[in-house]
Amino acid sequence: MLRARLRGGGGDGAGRWTTPGHEERPKGHLFNRPPPGESRKWEDWELPCYVTSFLTVAILGVGLSAKPDLTLETWAHHKALDRLQEKDLAAAGQVPREL
Repeated sequence: MLRARLRGGGGDGAGRWTTPGHEERPKGHLFNRPPPGESRKWEDWELPCYVTSFLTVAILGVGLSAKPDLTLETWAHHKALDRLQEKDLAAAGQVPREL
């Protein structure tokens, strides 16, 4: 029996991809859309999907814009400014204070 099914031969009528469907007749609109003037009913998955997508974009937008700048160039710039400040204080005769 399994071999007959695998071969695709003999069967019990039309397969699941070749059945005529459940509708008695087509609605006559492309992609089964409602006619003009009628609103489309949302599917069950649409609201959670849209809400989750919006929250993901919002959280990533806020999170990535608020992250600290940890690049090597920024660290080197701050270190150079600290050294210049220490050099200026030493030239003025003051003792640099530790941070």
